[in-house]
Amino acid sequence: MEPVIGEKLELPAGLPLSVEAALQRYGTSTMKAPAATVLDSQGKVGATLPYGKLWSRARKIAYALLNRFGKVTSKGGADGNIIKVGDRVALVYPNNDPLGFMCALYGCLTAGVIPVAIELPLSRRDASTQQIGFLLGSCGISHSLTSEVCFKGLPKSTTGEPAAFKGWPRLEWCVTEHLPKPPKDWQPPPRHADSSTAYIEYYVDKEGSMKGVAVTRQSLVSHSRALTAACGYTEGDVMVCVVDYKREMGLWHCVLTSVLNGMHVVFIPYSLLKTHPAAWMLSIPRFKATVAVCKSRDLHWGVQATRDNKEVNLSTLRLLLVTDGANPWSLSSCDEFIATFHSRGLRPETVCPCACSPEGLTVSVRRPGRVGAGSSGRGVLSMAALSCGVIRVDLENSLTSLTIQDCGHILPECTAVVVKLDGPAQVCRTDEIGEICISSATAASSYWGLQGLTQNIFKVQAVSGSGKPVAVSSSSGGGFVRTGLLGFVGPGGLVFVCGSREGLIQAGGRQHNTDDLIATILAVEPVKFIYRGRIVVFGVKVLRDERIVVVAEQRPDCSEEESFQWMSRVLQAVDSIHQAGIFCLALVPPGYLPKTPLGGIHTAETRRRFLEGSLHPANILMCPHACVTNLPKPREPQPVGPASVLVGSIVQGVRLASASGRELGPLSDSSSAEEEVCKYQFIGEILKWRAASTPDHILFTLVTPSSKAGAPPQLTTLSCVQLFKKAERIASMLIDKAKVGRVNVGDNVALVYPAGLDLICAFYGCLYAGLVPVAIRPPHSQNLAATLPTVRMIVDVSQAALVLTTSGVAKLLRGKEATSLVDARSWPTVVDTDDPPKPKKGVQLHRPQLADSLAYVDFSVSTTGMLAGIKMSHAATTWLCRSMKLACELYPSRHVCLCLEPYAGLGLALWCLSSVYAGHHTLLVPPTEVEAQPHLWLATLSQHQVRDTFCSYGVMELCTRGLGTSIQELKARGLNLSCVRTCVVVAEERPRTALTQTFSKLFSALGLSSRAVSTSFGCRVNVALCVQGASSPDPSSVYVDMRALRNDRVTIVQRGSPHSLCLLESGKLLPGVVIANPDTMGQCGDSHLGEIWVQSPHSADGFFRTGGDGEIDYDTLFQARLSAGETQTPFARTGYLGFLRRVRDTSGQSDGEDSGDDGVVLGSENCRSTDGSISAGVVSGVSAGGGGGGHDAVFVVGALEETVMLRGMRYHPCDIEATIQRCHKKIAEWYTYILFPFYA
Repeated sequence: MEPVIGEKLELPAGLPLSVEAALQRYGTSTMKAPAATVLDSQGKVGATLPYGKLWSRARKIAYALLNRFGKVTSKGGADGNIIKVGDRVALVYPNNDPLGFMCALYGCLTAGVIPVAIELPLSRRDASTQQIGFLLGSCGISHSLTSEVCFKGLPKSTTGEPAAFKGWPRLEWCVTEHLPKPPKDWQPPPRHADSSTAYIEYYVDKEGSMKGVAVTRQSLVSHSRALTAACGYTEGDVMVCVVDYKREMGLWHCVLTSVLNGMHVVFIPYSLLKTHPAAWMLSIPRFKATVAVCKSRDLHWGVQATRDNKEVNLSTLRLLLVTDGANPWSLSSCDEFIATFHSRGLRPETVCPCACSPEGLTVSVRRPGRVGAGSSGRGVLSMAALSCGVIRVDLENSLTSLTIQDCGHILPECTAVVVKLDGPAQVCRTDEIGEICISSATAASSYWGLQGLTQNIFKVQAVSGSGKPVAVSSSSGGGFVRTGLLGFVGPGGLVFVCGSREGLIQAGGRQHNTDDLIATILAVEPVKFIYRGRIVVFGVKVLRDERIVVVAEQRPDCSEEESFQWMSRVLQAVDSIHQAGIFCLALVPPGYLPKTPLGGIHTAETRRRFLEGSLHPANILMCPHACVTNLPKPREPQPVGPASVLVGSIVQGVRLASASGRELGPLSDSSSAEEEVCKYQFIGEILKWRAASTPDHILFTLVTPSSKAGAPPQLTTLSCVQLFKKAERIASMLIDKAKVGRVNVGDNVALVYPAGLDLICAFYGCLYAGLVPVAIRPPHSQNLAATLPTVRMIVDVSQAALVLTTSGVAKLLRGKEATSLVDARSWPTVVDTDDPPKPKKGVQLHRPQLADSLAYVDFSVSTTGMLAGIKMSHAATTWLCRSMKLACELYPSRHVCLCLEPYAGLGLALWCLSSVYAGHHTLLVPPTEVEAQPHLWLATLSQHQVRDTFCSYGVMELCTRGLGTSIQELKARGLNLSCVRTCVVVAEERPRTALTQTFSKLFSALGLSSRAVSTSFGCRVNVALCVQGASSPDPSSVYVDMRALRNDRVTIVQRGSPHSLCLLESGKLLPGVVIANPDTMGQCGDSHLGEIWVQSPHSADGFFRTGGDGEIDYDTLFQARLSAGETQTPFARTGYLGFLRRVRDTSGQSDGEDSGDDGVVLGSENCRSTDGSISAGVVSGVSAGGGGGGHDAVFVVGALEETVMLRGMRYHPCDIEATIQRCHKKIAEWYTYILFPFYA
């Protein structure tokens, strides 16, 4: 493509040499001729400024700038002035005061001061306030000129001075009205050099950064003279201005070029256009205007408002300048306007679109009055081809076509080329789309204070296809200027613009113009849905590529269903027309998008809010699967055998990832009271022994709130003998049921009891009757529809022969509402145990024959919705109780408080088994009571001076949320938690570090030690792997890199590092527990991530299964063997990812701070086992030379069944949920969940 050269500049005779000279000429020769008129909010003439007053006021302001404003007194008493020639001054005028702005602008030009016009912030927190402050600071501005009305409207501080806006430098506000006349002998400074800066115009890029575009005096004059020649301006023209007069086309045509030619300009304020869109059209016959400067939106709203208005007469117009003619979709507005008002005197050749940019100023304009071939043109182009950067003709009525109009010819004495977007500025071929560059004296000169960007934008050397430099215009400053406009030059030298660099989204190797996308979206029922057409499209970087984001304001009467139907149609339309997917489509309430001072949408601020999560849409539709196609390839680990990994760890000196708790040793034969319990193999025998040896010893105390307000809680105790007698009566009743054939020895019995003492009695009653208890949470009376089906499912799966419960629950099961959900006749026999009969004489209590026989079945529903029941033998039950006794130092003199659900896992063992085995006193606080009275649990700890307590995360969160504002009130009541030594959270998940830290910090005001709160860890195969005991070292914490965790590696980082995740140690290993991390069925090294395996005498004996796959599950999960190393030892697979790390015993200090190898990553092998489990090695442990004793810390990362593998990376839902919760304070933790659908 050859460069395009503009025609020769032909000017009317007698045109002034500069705008200052023009102002002086017209201000002295035609003093009363109107220079500018502004209409008020009612459409009437508000004020008119003659040229004489404009000249005199400009001189007053110029004198005040150099002699009055910012005057200071030196130490010697001499007066000085801060503002000097060449300094920058801000112009802050509202949009309805063009007269004051013109006087201030010409006053600055006369004084040689550089004006910087900025927008008046709507508020102190306006979207662009901070960026305006950055511009003011970079320009070194300390003074601002404004009007009296504007100054009075500024927000004031307590002292009455104007308040400082956020990010703004300290400014001195100078009112430009009612200034005295300058002395008669005062003369303005001599004419300044043509290369000096005349004014600075602000410009906001697509990232939201505000830059100052400097325009020299030579560019100002050359640009105004070129516009005069191109548009044919004369002294008798009357111009109507509908655009912003402070910048771009409004400033160039209506403020500068109009004065150069002595024209009369009528300004239409934006506030009038909002209420009366046709005001500018009615002003044309009123003032006999010959020129109108407007946007395509003004044409559209003018057609809608005055289609049937007979007062509109446009016959006097010779030039209707469309300032946004570079927008490809302005064609429809122009055609509609011409078709509507052709009968009102509007000639088609009057409408002249133009192309402009902040850097290139006016690039091209269609010449008015020209008709015939070559005067105008249009083309129908394929949008698919345009997205690939080439020009292809398409059918006119095709949905995938784009019809664009020309923007005229380039300005006189200007050279233009079209260069490629990326790489060196190489000239495009004829059929390629590129960026339009111009070489002319009319363009801007630089970005103020940004030399690097200036070199890349304003001093570009274009080269041809052969590599030769393209000749520049003789009047230019020595290079081409990138205008930011994308397009091509058509036949006859006509310039066609397809978009702009700022509105370009490069996604998937293709280019999409935001204006094209907006037009497509608005075509999907815009009037019914989009509120006043307020929509914005921008791109965000995701995985090194831009993704399309659409944000729109929906009408207030649209329902959620209508919103998503419309969004679905938008997705289809964009996909079919543009072959592009939308990453996010967000809908906000009406008037919610940030606005510019002229009422438009602030795109950069909307994008910023979206990225930081503060947009808060009413409806949102995320479609990453439709547009994110450049996902990284899945990792393909090399098939390294487990034996090789094991040998590699040994050679490297890495300690193998295995750890053992305290050895239990053989059962003692001592006759002491503490060891007497070890002689019994069954928990039922231990209860019988305690009832005989210490009958009055209190084992359990149930704490419930009193029915009277303000009364202390009610305490219901249960001694050893009372528990045994009640269990014996229930067993006798069950044995009677067995005699009539309703139940047999070894059958399962469902225990549907609220958390309390009845559950414990029924549990031991089943053991004494030779039945297997299955604890089930009773249905909630207020939510039967959601809770009753779960109860029925567990009863069915466990094949329970009987249901033991209380009279209240029995009535609930037989109630009308429950019957409508579950047929009452389908339940097994429901037995009420509130008042069991006395045992008959001679009743023999059942004693198991073998220690490996089944004791109870533990059912639990996982977070993925899977119901899993485990079988616990009598031997495993006894070993579990013994491990807990030794780890937690449980003795008959101890007091332990429980506040957790007693139906599964460690909660069931603590509630029903542990006290009977160890003999300690247990205070039971039902969690349902804590929901009503959050302080009940903490008050129990304080009242009874409890040292050890166990709770759940739900209870901890109830206390944190419910008592967060009542700390001082609780303190006044005397509640003191300094007695608490250990507060263990019982859970089968990764420790919730944030919640435990919040709980400790909140209740430290009540004396709770920061070292007291810890966690335990259990799972289905072993309900108690780790528990924090009384004498255990303080739990340590480490900070790991979340990006490394996605790839099954562990990288220790410093606290506060980017992408860091705090992991808390999951308590101390229980006695008799051995943990191994397998890597493809082989053992990992220390600090290597893998699945936790356990070998323990209190592990479960398998899953409860009714089909024939029980043996397969048992061999796979409960009898797994390492493929290298210790291959003969059976392990139970927990299904949880974690790692072992040797840490020093510290006092609450994190391991990340304690270890000396923070951030040092040792490479290791990643292998996949034959059954799909993944294990990976990452970081070396603490050096052996560390001071102090050490222990093996277990860090749980998450459950394997919950993780999601995406492109070879492993994601834990809890991490994604935590990220979502941090987005906004109103997102509730309890109602955040992640759903990963699977598509076939």
